[in-house]
Amino acid sequence: MAKPATYREQVKIENTMRLREFLSELPPYVKEYFRAKETTTSDKTRLSYAYDLRVFFRFLQETNPTLHDKALSEISIKDLSMLKPVDFEEFEEYLKAYKTPDNRTETNSRTGIARKMSCLRSFYDYLCKRELLTSNPVRLVDMPKIKEKAIIQLDTDEVAALLDYIENYGNDLTGVKLYHYQKQKYRDIAIVTLLLGTGVRVSELVGLNISDVDFKNNGIRIIRKGGNEMIVYFGEEVEKALKDYLELQRNGITPLSGHEDALFLSGQKKRISVDAVEKMVKKYCSAVSVKTITPHKLRSTYGTALYRETGDIYLVADVLGHADVNTTKKHYAKLSDERRRSASKAVVLREKLYTQ
Repeated sequence: MAKPATYREQVKIENTMRLREFLSELPPYVKEYFRAKETTTSDKTRLSYAYDLRVFFRFLQETNPTLHDKALSEISIKDLSMLKPVDFEEFEEYLKAYKTPDNRTETNSRTGIARKMSCLRSFYDYLCKRELLTSNPVRLVDMPKIKEKAIIQLDTDEVAALLDYIENYGNDLTGVKLYHYQKQKYRDIAIVTLLLGTGVRVSELVGLNISDVDFKNNGIRIIRKGGNEMIVYFGEEVEKALKDYLELQRNGITPLSGHEDALFLSGQKKRISVDAVEKMVKKYCSAVSVKTITPHKLRSTYGTALYRETGDIYLVADVLGHADVNTTKKHYAKLSDERRRSASKAVVLREKLYTQ
């Protein structure tokens, strides 16, 4: 009997099927590009690229009079070779707000536009490398300037207030609302405590199985981006929250078929989704902070606390699973500056002389 697919394997299968769906609309040379990218990118990245390229081909079909009557799959290399830098500048403008085929309005921030333009650069580089095109006009177009974002996280008092709030949230509830809160209370506390106490990504959290939790060594086995396995260790507060959840809630639930191993379950007795965790975190955090807090911001909260306590940027990079320490340095540069400023006051050259 075949071993059932793990959560990550199942996600990969779903992403692969969606990618094929996108590519079925696009020209054959686009499929060749994705075949070439397979060894250097994740399934999630390729899916994002496919979405971005489909937006670009729809833009060409919609705005270029010579391509109006062509299906997306019929847009040829020759058609692409006719495009000039100004066409890509118009695409940047288009991305700010456009209508989808089902008449929904889509918008993009500077970051979203930059990502799509970066995808186009990569795609055109590939076409040039394969000698299907002689030049890459996208490289002649200025990319949107991305402003450095400040690290947004919960302050120490907000962390305590958040956990207290989740624990006591049911005090003001009655009836059905109280029933649902009590049903999920220990799960919600365990999820938020785990995010705050380990800095794991929300995608890593939802992929956890019961067997991934090791109370003997207080560690959880997670699959990082790129598929690497890693043990992340946790402290006493996380240990208590996980044990309470398992003993008082999870062990009393019979999950639906295919979800028996999942650590965290939804109200439907299935493995909880990333979207459900994001909504739950937003609901609780909005009650204790005016900041817009997501699971990723809880990860930043942990990273900031760890860096302030240790001052070891390499440790923070390792625990957060950053492949490149420069990514960590970029995010925590402001904290490094604070530490450097404090160093100026740490060494006293001469004691101050006080006169009567």
